Amino acid sequence: MRNLISITDLSVQEIEELIRTAYRIIEDPAHFAHVCDGKKLATLFFEPSTRTRLSFEAAMYELGGHVLSVAGAGSSSASKGESVADTAKVVSCYADIIAMRHPKEGAPQVAAINASIPVINAGDGGHNHPTQTLADLLTIHREKGRLQDLTIGLCGDLKFGRTVHSLIQAMSRYTGVRFVLISPEELMLPSYVKHDVLEKYHVPYEETTDLESAMPSLDVLYMTRVQRERFFNEEDYLRLKDSYILTPQKLKNAKPDMNILHPLPRVNEISVAIDDDPRACYFKQVLNGKYMRMALILKLLEVEA
Repeated sequence: MRNLISITDLSVQEIEELIRTAYRIIEDPAHFAHVCDGKKLATLFFEPSTRTRLSFEAAMYELGGHVLSVAGAGSSSASKGESVADTAKVVSCYADIIAMRHPKEGAPQVAAINASIPVINAGDGGHNHPTQTLADLLTIHREKGRLQDLTIGLCGDLKFGRTVHSLIQAMSRYTGVRFVLISPEELMLPSYVKHDVLEKYHVPYEETTDLESAMPSLDVLYMTRVQRERFFNEEDYLRLKDSYILTPQKLKNAKPDMNILHPLPRVNEISVAIDDDPRACYFKQVLNGKYMRMALILKLLEVEA
């Protein structure tokens, strides 16, 4: 039985296999419409979510399966003090696979240890968000035709941004990839990510506070919001929340084929004036996330399709 807690749980070959499955789903969705008949996905979301939860649920429905949903700790036995371990054991009696989001780092790992069915980490605190990374990888692959030889700019909250941490872990395994890390000094990438991933795999990177000076070299720009829910101090959040706002003016020196990604939700870090720019890929990412979650569900349930 396999789980997906971190993107590093998947080998590069397995990621490529998932991408191939996603392309097959895109080309022939009818072929996959009943491959999970009788299977049940439990979505256990103890933290607010729109895209990720609905994406998992849409993915399971489009495979012919069913969904059991918990949205919010207040509507679950967690509000009575039930542990994550016990919740995982109980839900294993009802479902075939679990997708869990939790505000505490490591909670999906605890669930995976105690569940008797596969567990997918749908985001744990500021730690990991591997299925968002799968969406990002498919988006980059569909736009660029490759995952190698790319300069990727990561902009915004690199300290608490779990999507950023997971994407760095994934892309660092491909040749010719370099990162430009763009953030206020207070929200720089944690030193453990630099040490354990970038330096360990000898991935070139540079750090800057200046988005516009970095723009001309980028093949992909990954924007993130400054996350109010990760701050202990409201004053710090208000001071930093508008650090980077992407406008058409700031794109004037960007490559004509640069791709703009964002894990969403956005607040105001990308102007709506950019939505019609052909380089904007953040709504394509949403759709690609559904395809990759479909592919992942098939893999973890060991469904041949």
